[in-house]
Amino acid sequence: MPTRSRRDRLAARAAAGLATIATLAAVVPAAAVVPAAAVASHPGRDRCERVVPRAAAVLCLVNVVRQDHGRRPLDRDPRLERAARRHARDMVARRYFEHVSPGGGTLRGRVERTGWMLGRRSWWLGEDLAWGAGRAAAPRAIVLAWMRSPPHRGVLLSDWARVAGVGVADGTPRRAPWRGATYDLDVGT
Repeated sequence: MPTRSRRDRLAARAAAGLATIATLAAVVPAAAVVPAAAVASHPGRDRCERVVPRAAAVLCLVNVVRQDHGRRPLDRDPRLERAARRHARDMVARRYFEHVSPGGGTLRGRVERTGWMLGRRSWWLGEDLAWGAGRAAAPRAIVLAWMRSPPHRGVLLSDWARVAGVGVADGTPRRAPWRGATYDLDVGT
């Protein structure tokens, strides 16, 4: 049995490791970050797991989470979906993981190119990004990782959000030991 001081050192190391995992969860959802209790069975979530393609499953799960938190569900928006899909594919193709592309492209610019802003006097946009490999690439793991990160959860549960587009690209922007997927969720008023 370890001595008290050794036990304290081990606990401190474990806490530091958990802090690192929590920080990375905002960027790279990992299977270790998603606790078993968080993936407990829920009728809405179970229904979403059977939805294909993955983009539709993510939007379904986001709407279950929003309803669980008293928010209205988001409607699918094809233009936001187009912007999200293009960005997810670009991140995989050019091996970066950022809201701003290497050429300086921003969320606003990507969405403007789809014509989404035409005729709108005011608007609000938010974006959540994630990628995962293996089980961490599943829609449920992605949404759970976003919910565990306060900035990402803020986008998901925003009262401003009314519409959303989800883009999913096969592959990851970083080297991964298993097959993976990259996700972009764009939401707007």
